[in-house]
Amino acid sequence: MGTLRAYRSILSNGNLVKLLAGEFISSIGDWLYLVALLIVVYQESEDPVLLGVIGAARVLPYVILSVPAGIAADRFDRRLILLVTDLARGAIMLGLAALVALDGPLEAIVGLAIAATCFSSFFGPAIGSYLPSLTRDESELGPANSAWATLDNLAFIIGPAVAGLLIALSGLTLAFVLNAISFTFVAAVLWQLPAGRSGGAAATAPAVDPPEGTAADSSRVDAADAQSMRRYLGPLTGLVVIDIVAAVVFGGLGILTVILATEVYGSGEAGTGYLNAAIGVGGLIGAVASGPLVLRRTLSRPLLAGAVGLGLGIVALGVAPGLGPAIVAMVIASAGSLILEVVDTTIFQRVVPDAVRGRALGIIETASTLAYAAGAFALPVLSAVVGTGPVLIVGGVAIIVAGIGGVALLGATATQAPPASAIPVDRITGLPIFAGVPASRMEAIVGRLERISVAAGARIVRQGDVADRFYIIESGCFEVTQRDAAGDSSVLRSMGPDEVFGEIGLLTGTSRSATVTALDDGIVLALNAVDFEELIATGGPWLGPRLLGLRRGAAANRGRSAS
Repeated sequence: MGTLRAYRSILSNGNLVKLLAGEFISSIGDWLYLVALLIVVYQESEDPVLLGVIGAARVLPYVILSVPAGIAADRFDRRLILLVTDLARGAIMLGLAALVALDGPLEAIVGLAIAATCFSSFFGPAIGSYLPSLTRDESELGPANSAWATLDNLAFIIGPAVAGLLIALSGLTLAFVLNAISFTFVAAVLWQLPAGRSGGAAATAPAVDPPEGTAADSSRVDAADAQSMRRYLGPLTGLVVIDIVAAVVFGGLGILTVILATEVYGSGEAGTGYLNAAIGVGGLIGAVASGPLVLRRTLSRPLLAGAVGLGLGIVALGVAPGLGPAIVAMVIASAGSLILEVVDTTIFQRVVPDAVRGRALGIIETASTLAYAAGAFALPVLSAVVGTGPVLIVGGVAIIVAGIGGVALLGATATQAPPASAIPVDRITGLPIFAGVPASRMEAIVGRLERISVAAGARIVRQGDVADRFYIIESGCFEVTQRDAAGDSSVLRSMGPDEVFGEIGLLTGTSRSATVTALDDGIVLALNAVDFEELIATGGPWLGPRLLGLRRGAAANRGRSAS
């Protein structure tokens, strides 16, 4: 898929566009809030140390709450978590606006700011797990991450400028009010979006039961989660190593740039501003450049390119003879950082199963936050001992080494599996049961089908289980059996390629009425309940009744009920 086509695909995804636009507006609002908060605290206290304490206090909730936030993202509706956090933060912003307008106590302002950060700590794992569910297939994952990063960096560039202008013209109170409005806007957007798939029982249940004689009990959901995490422990370790090393370096970079600008280059506050502006410009360049890179099936080289770009930029910053070269080095480092971030995120989303994605994000965010704080403390101390240049050079080299090691740990998992387009759209669309469904809808649904290989004897669905998937047979022969009240089992029918099953329970909200077992090795295409409901809702008013009629007709022919 070409770059332009990929982004046209993103623009045609209404739900994704709504989310990106809403969060872009919210990001600008966050800059209004952050700038206003720092001004309020400094005006009230005139104490730079207190600003540092508040900065540390705003980081602490992420350390404490990121893991619980990840667990929540895997257990509950992710969209609902985002909705609650946005409404709560909006209410807090109104409280801050009232305190500032009424010249309230500084302690209350700081307390509300920390409360807002507590809610914010639930945002990262929830949005990181929710955004992939809005993409229609894996080809949209990378471009979606690139678009997200691009908008986030635009907000980084224009947000502080807008904040400064509004505060100068209208005062501090308006900044908090506007941020509250931005949260309300995002909440309204989220209200219109589909529910986020959580990692509850239905989502984490195995796609098929093992063949008869294989151990299977009520603990299989937790076992599946644990097995998924163990399977991807190596690749995850590679990503975490890169994240932690980069976080340590960036944690100290903000302070080291101040030292470079004021003490090394003698350019004072203006030089600090230029270097920070270079971070925004480089980030925007890197976010845009990452778009074509993440369309590749193999992401090892783009990941390494991002790490090398970041590392070399940091090294160049350490040896830059003046402010001009330092600004160029900062642009390179920031561009590399954003490429690294977007590719890293895309690999993570490809590798980590949806059922455990929130918890994995919570753990990574906790580790990265601690690493960032450690870098912010340790690197300036080291620079006072050995100099700023050597610290930056060592930091840049460390990032490159971490990138090489991370790519080695990722191995083959950095390569995307054959795309869903390997399932012929025309074959699925050509099935009589889908006649009349718009081609665009079928193409989107085919992109969400999961191809599952099954061994002879494997049970695909089991009588009495919760209906959670709809199946299309690609190959193989499958037998439908049903137990009666006495426990005796009888064969209802056999099914082969291009036949479907599993729809009755999803349409009627009942449990499985029969068991489907593979008679030989085969392949089924599975569509989860959420996507099936979307297909029924958008595929035309005749699709649901047609599916019900299909099975009733089969039952009439055999004189039996069907699964």
